[in-house]
Amino acid sequence: MKHLLYAVTLLAVFSFSSCQTPDAVKLEDTGIIPIPLIVSSSSGVFELGSGSAVRLIGSGDELQRVGGYLAERLRPATGFEIPVSADSGDLILELIGGDPSEKYSVSISKSEVKISSTSAAGLFYGVQTLLKAFPEEIENDSVVDVRWVISSGLIEDEPEFGYRGAMLDVARHFISVEDVKHYIDQMADLKLNHLHLHLTDDQGWRIEIKSWPKLTEIGGKTEVGGTEGGFYTQEEYTELVNYAAERFITVVPEIDMPGHTNAALASYGELNPGVNLPNGDLASMSEGNIDFDILDRNPIAAELYTGIEVGFSTFATNKEITYVFVDDVIRELVALTPGPYIHIGGDESHVTEKEDYIYFVERVQEIVAKYGKTSMGWDEIATAKLSKGSVAQFWALEENAVLAKEQGNQILMSPAKRAYLDMQYDSTSRLGLHWAAYIELDDSYNWNPSTYVDGIDKSDILGVEAPLWTETITNRADIEYMAFPRLAALAEVAWSPNERRDWEDFRKRIALQGQRWEINGIEFYKSPKVDW
Repeated sequence: MKHLLYAVTLLAVFSFSSCQTPDAVKLEDTGIIPIPLIVSSSSGVFELGSGSAVRLIGSGDELQRVGGYLAERLRPATGFEIPVSADSGDLILELIGGDPSEKYSVSISKSEVKISSTSAAGLFYGVQTLLKAFPEEIENDSVVDVRWVISSGLIEDEPEFGYRGAMLDVARHFISVEDVKHYIDQMADLKLNHLHLHLTDDQGWRIEIKSWPKLTEIGGKTEVGGTEGGFYTQEEYTELVNYAAERFITVVPEIDMPGHTNAALASYGELNPGVNLPNGDLASMSEGNIDFDILDRNPIAAELYTGIEVGFSTFATNKEITYVFVDDVIRELVALTPGPYIHIGGDESHVTEKEDYIYFVERVQEIVAKYGKTSMGWDEIATAKLSKGSVAQFWALEENAVLAKEQGNQILMSPAKRAYLDMQYDSTSRLGLHWAAYIELDDSYNWNPSTYVDGIDKSDILGVEAPLWTETITNRADIEYMAFPRLAALAEVAWSPNERRDWEDFRKRIALQGQRWEINGIEFYKSPKVDW
């Protein structure tokens, strides 16, 4: 009888405990990166179940896309169907009236989760926050036996800076379409919204220009080290632009000039200094109507270059054919690029005479403006007269950032000593360079863009961008090792106000993010600064 009573008691206890909803980790302890502006937990939990669904309040294709994205992210690990409709559901995406902004809120009760924003982009960022509030097993691509619970509470959030970017150098080493998409996915998880593609350099030209076909036929053939290069067809570039846009990321294409141009000079020698065309021949050339027979009579081309030195190349800034070329390239690129910016490079033009450099930068800005776009360039462009709206990307010289401000132009903050992802973590790093600094994870995190340069404050700053140069980087694994975890640190610098950020707290949250990266197969660098 005693044994029977004991068995009944055990069964009752088991049945009771198995029916209880488990406790959830407090929202403050879930490891959300970037850290939201306000996070507060309350009693109770929300549990995602087999009957859960996404409900859309509002209208528009973008709202539908965000709803579909949320469902697609939740289905693999849960095994739940999670339909998307305007009828009913416990996962609510509410597009509310008002001026569109990236601000959002996430309200979690026992019965529902509601994400609200005045824009689809804001809803998308709220979705990213919600995903990080779920247990890390949500990152799996097959069903996991887990209770999908979240603590009740409220999250309110908005970004510190409107431009939050990452740059990928696809010129030194060519990066495939699929690997760029993979990088875009990681950017989206971190609420970054601009992808700067460094498409051209001394070692390679990576974008098809139909009016100047040798740029890719010759200039795209190789890369650093002499291995086979590659390039994006215009269709592939458009595919990347669209893929990024679906994740609310704007592509910023860069054609670096007048320096860093050896790949172009190897393709068309006529762009080199010292090769002049008769005025009559030049006059016969118009937009998209280049007589390549004329150009071929001046075949003095540079040799392809596969090293990593800089500063030795320049366009012929005093020849009209150079500006015919630039106009054609910008015209074709603008037709493929819906975003507002065209990056014109402008860095390290050491063999371009100062007066020639200034003339070139000012004239190229006019070409970009003619096609309805805004110029962006490395901080050296501020030594020329900047057009209204042009953006100087600070990377090296603080005085150039100040020059841009004095002209009434904004600055994009990418200080090499903090934001360059190609810098080694320390002297033992298997990849990277260290000409600017060794940059450990805490170095990437512990700086304030609004006070970094004397005389530059928040009102002068467009945003923050983390460049990844690829002299030593050849594949996805290399990208992941150098970018992560530092890209997450810089994403928080760009999104969260300085007074909200704390290194000790970030160390705990990045360790939790590391668990998610491991599930996703991200080969990140395990910094000794973090207890992984």
